[in-house]
Amino acid sequence: MKRGKVKRPIPWIEPPERECNDPNCPFHGTLPVRGVLLEGTVVSIKMNRTAVVRHDYLHYVPKYKRYERRNKKIHAHLPPCLDIKEGDKVIIGECRPLAKTVAFVILTKK
Repeated sequence: MKRGKVKRPIPWIEPPERECNDPNCPFHGTLPVRGVLLEGTVVSIKMNRTAVVRHDYLHYVPKYKRYERRNKKIHAHLPPCLDIKEGDKVIIGECRPLAKTVAFVILTKK
């Protein structure tokens, strides 16, 4: 890929201002984003280039005809060109498996 050319994996998501040389960056590398897009809150960024994102969702219980709140912690790759801190709301996208537990990448801060 040419220097200075920035990909847009999702058309409505703006690429970051900073540039990086991470091959697993969806904007400056070659990582394709496909599948689901999820919204969540960053819980931890203690791992190297990996963040833990808490995804909250509603699950329908047919017996009681009501919804219950559930959550799931998802490990997501954090490209160095994004400024993300704990507590930020982010959008993550599904990608190919990058590690045993990492199959998502952080796309943008919401």
